[in-house]
Formats: sequence, structure tokens, C-alpha cells
Amino acid sequence: MTPYLEMMCAHTRRHFLERCSLGLAGIFLGSQKAAGEGENPLALKKPHFEPRAKAVIYLHMAGSPSQLDLFDWKPELVKYNDKDCPQHLLEGKRFAFIKGVPKMMGTPYKFAQHGRSGAWVSELLPHFSTVVDDVAIVRSMTTEQFNHAPAQLFLHTGNPRFGFASMGAWATYGLGSENQDLPGFVVLVGGGNNPDGGKSLWGSGFLPSVYQGVQCRTSGDPVLFLSDPEGMTRSLRRQTLDAMRDLNQIQQQRFGDPETSARIAQYELAYRMQISVPEVMDISKEPEAMHKLYGTQPGKVSFANNCLLARRLVEKGVRFVQLFQWGWDHHGSNRREDIRYDLPEKAKNVDQPVAALIQDLKQRGLLDSTLVVWGGEFGRTPMRENRGGTYGQFVGRDHHPHAFTIWMAGGGVKAGLNYGETDDIGYYVSRDPVTVRDLQAAILHLLGLDAHKLSYPFQGLNQRLIGPADEGKVLKDLLA
Repeated sequence: MTPYLEMMCAHTRRHFLERCSLGLAGIFLGSQKAAGEGENPLALKKPHFEPRAKAVIYLHMAGSPSQLDLFDWKPELVKYNDKDCPQHLLEGKRFAFIKGVPKMMGTPYKFAQHGRSGAWVSELLPHFSTVVDDVAIVRSMTTEQFNHAPAQLFLHTGNPRFGFASMGAWATYGLGSENQDLPGFVVLVGGGNNPDGGKSLWGSGFLPSVYQGVQCRTSGDPVLFLSDPEGMTRSLRRQTLDAMRDLNQIQQQRFGDPETSARIAQYELAYRMQISVPEVMDISKEPEAMHKLYGTQPGKVSFANNCLLARRLVEKGVRFVQLFQWGWDHHGSNRREDIRYDLPEKAKNVDQPVAALIQDLKQRGLLDSTLVVWGGEFGRTPMRENRGGTYGQFVGRDHHPHAFTIWMAGGGVKAGLNYGETDDIGYYVSRDPVTVRDLQAAILHLLGLDAHKLSYPFQGLNQRLIGPADEGKVLKDLLA
């Protein structure tokens, strides 16, 4: 008996139903080919309707910035500063760390109105204040999660547990890639650490792995293990890939596994990336005026460098660029987590680059077709943390899922918009609430995708980014 027949005899009924040409894998491959995708899962696909944005740059501040010290001006909260928190704000509530009765905490920073929109912005963001008329500030975000990893997973994958597909993977799955020499989904990580949700935040989950985000670096090799080993020539690499492709095609024809097609596409993309990625990642070729605008320093790892890279990537046709900047978890447990000492430094690191990114995209005519999103996974409380029921010398805020702020710019979003409100102390949303599902639906909608129709069969369900229920409203008032 041949090895192939032995393998077939070892298959159970479940293996047969899963692998046979009439199974789900075969049906999936057939539908992909019928849609004109052929053997390339990254080929361009038609959106559900005319898109407003071609690309997304998502700037995630991992740890969650304090909206009350940056965007959500609450003079009433300042009046209550250092007074005991009312019991009705504590009873029946779950907090990550607050114990006992904490003190209310007004912001120590000055706020002012800026632009024609009159947006209130903290003194910690002087550069951002100059571009408020190009952005929509959403002060009424809410979420279901109050710990970092679940909240980040929920925001980016639609589920607080591991194993689900990220937003960038969904976008690339639904639309394909504009540039076949670069990944459709690129990730840049800064701040000295990975976000709490880990690499699942840009993973493909149950989608074919070709759709997962490719993590790039701003120094050294742009992508780890992309370079050929010593002694491997370009022609020899081509011969090796050709042989692997032939073997994988035989495997795919026998078993109809869509992951085999994904693997072929990944090998071919990696080969092309060896030429294209080092070129697009080299910001040293940018003019001096551009480095001055962003505050970039070629060869170093910085948020400014990542913002400039994000512009270069979308300019080259990358569909989804995700920046994670770690270190915004200001609990007040020590000096590095103190609102008074560390938050100004964190704000300074991102303020100039994000304003430069908006200005740069706008002057190149790219802002209309590029959606930029900035925010964290939840907000911060209007009271001091009071961890363990005692106050130390440092000041900070606990996690707060009931209200937080994000902003969006370009890509079909209404410029100069102040959307939503919170109550007098910033505890609850008082007008125009926006859920995580709403945000996910809006981002897909701006890309020309219907979040309720974009799905993938897995575990007996048509999985979606917005989950199985009838959630996720496209908020028309946010759209231009």
C-alpha cells in the first residue's frame, strides 16, 4: 500500500467530510475562484458598495489615555476635586483596582477651544489643536470590557477571547491588496513593549493566515527572517520557491485545504517583499522638511518614525496600517504611571507626529482616501484610583469602560465634528453613545464593506467582526 493510500485509510469520517472536494473547504475554494480570485487570496476584490476610503491607519494607544486630561473638559469635576466619590457611582460597579471610597479627581491641566469647530483640547496637545478642524472627535465611546487584553481583543477582533480575526485581516480578506509586492496589512509596534492583547490583535484567527498583519521594524531588518541566509542567491531562492509551490499545489489539489493556497501566496509575497519592503521602510530618503514636520530620526524606534512610515505604506497601496504605542496605563502606582509626571511626556511623543500625519496626508491629496483613527481600548475614571483603599504620593485613574474618547480623520468622516457628550463629571455618556461594534461597522462601511454581510464560515457559524447578533450601526452623522 502506498503512503497516500495508508493516509486515506487512516482518515475518520470527520476527516473525510472536512477534506473531500464536496466539503466546506472545496465549496470555499470554488466560491473564491468563482469570484475571480483564482489561486491568489490577496487579489483585488470588489467592495459591497462604493468605498469612501481606500486605506486605514489605526493609531492605538495601548493602556488607554485619560480622556479627562486630553479631550473631555469637565469644569464641574474640577470643583469636586479631592472630595469623596458619591456612593451611587460605586455601588454595583466593577473596577479593576479601586477599593473603598476614592476621591474625585479634576484634571490638573488647562483646556481651551480651538479651530472653527471650537473643540476643547488640553494644553498637552498643542500640535493636535491646530488640526482639530480636520478631525471628528468622538467623546461618547463605550465598551463592554474593563481589562486591557480583553478590551483590546474586543476592539480589534470583535471578541474578548483569543482566536478571532483582527479588523485589518477582515479588511484584507474582504478587499484584497492594492500592491501585490507589499502586505495588505502592516503592523508597527512602539513604546518599548507589545500591547497586552499580544499578536492576536493583528492575527488572522480562523481566516487564512495570508490575511494576518505583518509586523515590521523601523531599525535593522524591516521584517524578521525575510532576508536570505548566507550563501543563498536570488536565483537559488526562486528555484526553491518554485519547487515548494509545485509540491503545495499537488497538496492543494488532493485535499482542497484553503490554507495551502494561503501558504503559496505567503511564500510568493515574501519573495517580492525582499525587494519592496526595504525600499518603502527607508525613511532616510525623505526630505529634511518632512523629518522636521514629523520630528523623525531615521534609524531609531519612535512613534514619529512609525507615523511617517504609515504614510509611506498607504502611499504604496497598503490597505491597513496599525500602530500600537504602549505605555498609556496611568494608574498612579508609581512615577511612570503618574498623570502629572508621565502623561505629559506620552502626549508630547504623539502630539507632533499625529498632527504631521494629518497635514502630510492632506497636502498629498491622500486624506480623503485614508481613514485615520486614534484612541485606546477604554477610558479612565473621574476619581483617583485608590488602589487597596489607600492614597500614596502618586496620582492616577483606574480603567473606565463607560465613557472614553477617540478621534477619526479623513476617509469619508465629517471634518471639524464634535460628536457625543458625557455627563458633568465624565462618568457616563449623556448623548449619542458609540459602541465598539458601531466603530467596527463604521470602519468597514467607509472601506465599502457591509459589516453584516462580511463573514467567514467557522465552527458552524458565519463569523463576523461585529459578532453574531444584530449589532453595529453605521452612524450617519459621523460621515461626510
